[in-house]
Amino acid sequence: MEKFIIEGGHTLRGNVTVSGNKNEALPAIAACILTEEPVILRNVPRIGDVEILLDIMRHLGATVDELSRNDLRICCRDVKPTAIDPEKSATLRAAILLAGPLLARFGYVKLPPPGGDVIGRRRLDPHFFAFKEMGAQVEVNKHFSISATHLTGRDIFLDEPSVTGTENALMAATLAKGTTILRNAACEPHVSGLVRMLAAMGAEISGIGTNQLTITGVQSLHGADHTIGADFMEVGSYIVLAAVTHSEITINHVNPEDLIVINTTFSRLGIRYEIDDNSVVVPANQKLEVVPDFAGDIPKIDDGPWPAFPTDLMSISIVAATQANGAVLFFEKMYDGRMFFTDYLIGMGARIVLCDPHRAVVVGPSQLYGAQLHSPDIRAGMALIIASLCAKGESIIYNVRQIDRGYENLDQKLQQLGAHIQRIGEC
Repeated sequence: MEKFIIEGGHTLRGNVTVSGNKNEALPAIAACILTEEPVILRNVPRIGDVEILLDIMRHLGATVDELSRNDLRICCRDVKPTAIDPEKSATLRAAILLAGPLLARFGYVKLPPPGGDVIGRRRLDPHFFAFKEMGAQVEVNKHFSISATHLTGRDIFLDEPSVTGTENALMAATLAKGTTILRNAACEPHVSGLVRMLAAMGAEISGIGTNQLTITGVQSLHGADHTIGADFMEVGSYIVLAAVTHSEITINHVNPEDLIVINTTFSRLGIRYEIDDNSVVVPANQKLEVVPDFAGDIPKIDDGPWPAFPTDLMSISIVAATQANGAVLFFEKMYDGRMFFTDYLIGMGARIVLCDPHRAVVVGPSQLYGAQLHSPDIRAGMALIIASLCAKGESIIYNVRQIDRGYENLDQKLQQLGAHIQRIGEC
């Protein structure tokens, strides 16, 4: 097991370049199954989740060639719908994304239950409902068995705007007979990235960036050259890191349009930054102040499907609030296990009242102190790193492989900014 040893209290400075969006790269890799021709994917983050999915793809028969560290050529000509390793699937939520393309191309898929972060109940019903609406038979027991003689386009209303549910239905619909309309579809930037990739492969899709996608099925798709967009979750993480350590950091390779909803929430915590072309500049020595509601009430920060504030930045925003003057209520609407990491922050000296699994009140600023910590999931792990870097003293964070699943070369990037962080391997 590896761990991070972090000495906090140091000011950081410099430039950092964000990696490709994890949540776009994973469905893009799965979508390569839809064609027998090679697909080139650029700016692929080489993180834990991506490596696991690539291993599964190779096991299915795909050929994966490295054109460079972050550019891959994937050919699925010889892919077969064989059994998927349940151990690998148990560590990867995105394994479910193989269902749509395998079903569309072969008419059958058998998957073990996917795993991933333990942040509460994560329904798969929207996936199965969409497949059944298109004519598939779904059996759920120890494995998920999905089969269809052929898929037929339908008018489908998803009972929740699930990102992976939308992506699975979208990929299945590209080769279905007729027209599929996906209503209440997820419209996050990474979903739009997948739509652009599928369109480059020959899919007929309209409604990109909206919650209604219309897909006219085609007989076959072809190869394409697609670049994964920047990871705006990583951008948000570095913005908060700079703010709470009173550091000046420039973040490169940014899509400014992805930051609109982030800016609205971060500004309520007093966080300021400037956008210069495709870079974000966070000025040093910010005085973080919680902005109350117009009536003087304690403000509420909540999350939701895009264009609401993304749930993946809630943990990091809570750390920011521990360093801001004032009180704020956080309302995590999507997952009933994400808030439990706040026990670690309380142990570091934060003033937080966990009202219930979904709500927490944070009163700041609080001096944080180093502690021994354990990363429970990707985003909470990054939040604990940020807390440790602004704390007094030394922190040790265990289970850092969880963080590696979502952040590429994180310790090296932080070291380049002047952070005192070391990765230590253990037997």
